Amino acid sequence: MLEPMTSVGFITNPNHGQHSVEGHPESPQRLEATLSLLKECGLLDRLQQIEPRNAADEELARVHPAAYVAALRRRCEEGGGWADPDTYLLPGSFAAALAAAGSCMEATDAVLSGRVDAALCAVRPPGHHARPGQAMGFCLLNNIALAAAHARSRHGLERIAIVDFDVHHGNGSQDAFYDDGGVLYVSTHQFPFYPGSGQAGETGAADGEGTNVNIPLPGNCGDEQYAAAFERVVGPVVRRYRPQLILVSAGFDAHFADPLAGMSLTTAGYGELTRRLVALANELCDGRIVAILEGGYDLVALPWSVRTVIETLLREEPTPDPLGTLTPERPPEIGGLLEELRRIHSVS
Repeated sequence: MLEPMTSVGFITNPNHGQHSVEGHPESPQRLEATLSLLKECGLLDRLQQIEPRNAADEELARVHPAAYVAALRRRCEEGGGWADPDTYLLPGSFAAALAAAGSCMEATDAVLSGRVDAALCAVRPPGHHARPGQAMGFCLLNNIALAAAHARSRHGLERIAIVDFDVHHGNGSQDAFYDDGGVLYVSTHQFPFYPGSGQAGETGAADGEGTNVNIPLPGNCGDEQYAAAFERVVGPVVRRYRPQLILVSAGFDAHFADPLAGMSLTTAGYGELTRRLVALANELCDGRIVAILEGGYDLVALPWSVRTVIETLLREEPTPDPLGTLTPERPPEIGGLLEELRRIHSVS
């Protein structure tokens, strides 16, 4: 077992409930169920609570054009509507998104200043689909892209890795840094699937050529396939990049119980992916790692997966979850895909 960390930070945005449409899968119940489990098991009391805050306009401008931010704020103030068929806006939605983004920056500050060793941001609305000038896929502001930009601007970091294990490709995060070699973006995602981006050949442009790494996995991949992807591709490309901070788009909708996708990861599988990322952070950047909640829509799988990630950040053996294990029937063969990705990205 790994030695315990000194502290793990935890932050949430208490105004997230202002962003809610009845029957929509991206609902306040996601965080309510998660917080309930963390309180019930006593884990929440063992974490260093970080005070949430709102993002400032000048911070948002590092990723999102001022005209987009102003239009989003105005539309919410005028009553909201739908940014796309999946993404709703209400009068309180902009305030919730502002607090989610600001809280992720605050958690990043806490890690980079040494107040905590690692942090988990249980915030909503999620962010990795939000493009610089477009809300989509349940996302209004790109929380993790803003955290990365903040780490560069406020703390002077030159190399940041974003590892995204949400079941959907983080097209907004990719777009934010596609031509920027200062951020490595690595994504494991179901493909073909929403939002349609994330092909292996999308490797970056200009100064960002080679720093965009997509691992488009076929449906029904489980713990074994994800572990292989991390062993054969994620680990080597992150290690070669030598980031000064690892940010994790922690989406839990690749869980076999999730209703919105077709993957077969287990809660224990998420623990293993987190363990590998913690080991990389320890090796490369003094253990500095911040996990930011993205998707995850089953109200049992999501809380237990978050609990598992926190226990792993604390260097503890994760508590077995009530959903148990799953061995996919006819799991896909991905060896050829991983070898092709190693070739594309010159992994020896």
